[in-house]
Amino acid sequence: MKSLRLIIPSLILLFAIQSVAIAQSTNITETFKKHFNETVQQVHQTDDADEKRMILNESFSKMIVAIDRIESMTDLTEDESAQLSSFRSDISEKQNELNGLDGFDEILDEDLDDFSNFSQDFMEQANRTITIGATTLLLIIIILLLL
Repeated sequence: MKSLRLIIPSLILLFAIQSVAIAQSTNITETFKKHFNETVQQVHQTDDADEKRMILNESFSKMIVAIDRIESMTDLTEDESAQLSSFRSDISEKQNELNGLDGFDEILDEDLDDFSNFSQDFMEQANRTITIGATTLLLIIIILLLL
C-alpha cells in the first residue's frame, strides 16, 4: 500500500512535467501564417490598390521587425537563429518583389490580390518548422499586435 501511495503521485508528477514541457514549445511559423492570413483577408476586402500595397508592406514589415526583436530579446540556439534569419530573408524577398526592389519588377496593381494569395501559399508551403518557447511566442504576438 505504501508503494502505491508513492507510485501514483510520482506518475502524476511525471505526466505534469511532460505536459508542461510540450506546452512550452510552439511553432512560430504557425503564428506568422495566421497573421498573414488576416492580411490576405484585408487585402481582398479592400478595393484601393494603394491601400492593398500598404497593407501588404505593413504586414511584411511587422513580421521582419518581430523577428528582429525576437532575436535581440531572447536567447536562441544557433539553429533557431539560422531558421529565423532564413525566414526573415524570405519575407524580405517577398517585400522586395512587391515593391520592385533588388531586381524584381513591381507587382502591378491589378495583380495584388493574386500576389497576396501567392505569398500566403508560399508561407503555407514553407518547409520549415521553427520551434520556440511559449514566452517567446507571447512576445511575437504582442509585437505583431502593437506594430
